[in-house]
Amino acid sequence: MEIGEAYAGPGSVEEAVALQEELRGRLRVVPLESEPRTVAGLDVAYSEEHDLVAAAVVVLDAATFAVVDQAVSVERPSFPYVPGLFAFREVPSLLSALRALRTEPDVLVCDGHGLAHPRRFGLACHLGLLTGRPSFGVAKTPLLASTLPGDERGASTPLLLDGDEVGRTLRTQTGIRPVHVSPGHLIDLGSSVTLTLALSPHYRLPETTRKADSLSRLTLREALAAS
Repeated sequence: MEIGEAYAGPGSVEEAVALQEELRGRLRVVPLESEPRTVAGLDVAYSEEHDLVAAAVVVLDAATFAVVDQAVSVERPSFPYVPGLFAFREVPSLLSALRALRTEPDVLVCDGHGLAHPRRFGLACHLGLLTGRPSFGVAKTPLLASTLPGDERGASTPLLLDGDEVGRTLRTQTGIRPVHVSPGHLIDLGSSVTLTLALSPHYRLPETTRKADSLSRLTLREALAAS
């Protein structure tokens, strides 16, 4: 996958916060221009003990969920573990995996947040800007106050920040814990919710996330065994 200039991460927490504030103004939250044919799931697995992060990207056919392409990367994180700044630990390895893809996915589905972030700039926002691809986040736990939706599949409640709806707490399966969906870049909230439900026909998490999670864990295990 073609990605522009090399990534230069921040050198401090203060620089990272300032970068989030600066880049936030470049985001475009707009409806998808067309129905995606391929969707990519992105996830990482950590070994804090061995200071390693394994990133995986799995590209699926949006209609059949067949795997079209996949790539991995194992690197040492270059940024500390700081709440609200997790993206700076994950972005470098995820970009390496994305560059190794042979295909250009239509949409990126991140295991994390987009606008539903205290500074409205989560991982999905960051990767969307860096790649120029529509991106959104599906997170297991919220960073903002949330209320539970109804029990039925498709029920949702808003995630609010300063009175603005920046995401949705969404029930993907009846009676199962919800996920937290928010747009990152070049996609709006409605499209993000619709795609999340379409990608989650049987399980709580989208198929994109499930496959990327499995691959990242396998890659980390293999890297640790090799070392």
